Amino acid sequence: MTRKFFRVGAALAVAASLTSSALAAADDYAFEPVSAEVNRGEVTVAVRLLHKPTGKPVPDAVITQSRIDMAPDGMATMAAPMTPLPSPQPGVYAFKTDLAMAGRWLLSVSARVQGEPQPVVGKVIFTAKR
Repeated sequence: MTRKFFRVGAALAVAASLTSSALAAADDYAFEPVSAEVNRGEVTVAVRLLHKPTGKPVPDAVITQSRIDMAPDGMATMAAPMTPLPSPQPGVYAFKTDLAMAGRWLLSVSARVQGEPQPVVGKVIFTAKR
């Protein structure tokens, strides 16, 4: 009887470890700015998607949502239109936008990475100079 409980306990432990690693997969990725400072006005903002365990860029992700606004400066309702651009290099995702004001702009982006069940979500701050 004790062996049966031990086996059931071991099976549950294995199942729990597999579930937690599957849920943590989207956390294995991070977006970072290619250049955190840009000029005010019509600009290109670009982010690099990295696989954290390897440090390598992730090419061929599909951007599903993107938004840029001035939330870091307390003006989340001040958003700017964005247009996706072709990738300048593998793992880099670029957008054309018009940052009308100097200050901090928050790029919120969501992407689907091949082989990952959950979307990868990131928030990157850019500073628009005067």
